Amino acid sequence: MLRYIGRRVLILIPTLAAISIVTFVVIQLPPGDYLTTLTAQRASQGDGVPTGEIARLTERYGLDKPVIVQYWQWISAILFHGDFGESFDYARPVSALLAERLPLTIALSLVTLVFIWAVSFPIGVYSAIRQYSVGDYTFTFFGYLGLAVPNFLIALVLMWVGLQFFDLNAGGILSPEYRDAPWSLAKLGDLAAHLWIPIVIWGTAGTAGNIRVLRANLLDELRKPYVVAARARGMPERKMTIMYPVRVAMNPFFSTIGWVLPGLIAADAITSKVLNLQTTGPLMLRALLAQDMYLAGAILLISAVLVVLGTLVSDIALGWLDPRVRLRY
Repeated sequence: MLRYIGRRVLILIPTLAAISIVTFVVIQLPPGDYLTTLTAQRASQGDGVPTGEIARLTERYGLDKPVIVQYWQWISAILFHGDFGESFDYARPVSALLAERLPLTIALSLVTLVFIWAVSFPIGVYSAIRQYSVGDYTFTFFGYLGLAVPNFLIALVLMWVGLQFFDLNAGGILSPEYRDAPWSLAKLGDLAAHLWIPIVIWGTAGTAGNIRVLRANLLDELRKPYVVAARARGMPERKMTIMYPVRVAMNPFFSTIGWVLPGLIAADAITSKVLNLQTTGPLMLRALLAQDMYLAGAILLISAVLVVLGTLVSDIALGWLDPRVRLRY
């Protein structure tokens, strides 16, 4: 197991280096740069950008230097100083902007992940064991519905339901009267009243997808010879199901960690905009539209690194859960 983990860790070094290069290339692909966008915006408003300001920004951010020099300035500042640069659009350090948005994004995403696993696991097992039952058909219907309906539409419906039937403004994470108030039981209650909406919305598609995958995998395992042999030896059905086929069918729960972790950073930009949530999703969207390269690059880089780390965690978890995985390497 240690050799298996060591090989996976060694692969991370060149992978992370390649990711940093690709990330920088991606944010440089749109034509022009931030100064081009800023000049066009000022011109559309009837204003101009002073020549001195253009020269100052160009020199400060090295926009007149070759791309390789800009890349080295960017990545070396991150590696040696933990400095992600300054946002052009917000005129603030990128680290300060991320510090404001990341805690809420991570908290919501982690709770959503727990919600997805807690709901999809028992339902997926039930649907496989009780195949073609009324409950299976019901969960299948809602599963397809959850995959088909976009999250922002569910957000709009739940906001209407909350306002119409519960007199609750579901936008934001707190009601206006509690945003600047000190923490109290009333404020915690208001927070809990708002939290369930983004959790349910973000968790709908993931829950539906996990249910379908777990059900299909478990149905496949329940028909294999080792399950038939266990039944023939008189092993209790519940014990046999939990010990063997369910354990193997759980592989997708662990293999999807690689794409779940980036959701902690990216979140759902459109849904966050609809719900007026101060997460990193809308921040990323605005940075891309404004060609704010340091802010967009920081979020892209963190998301890509989380993909790699999530894949490592998935590999380790799968190696522990299923010995066949680690024995192949």
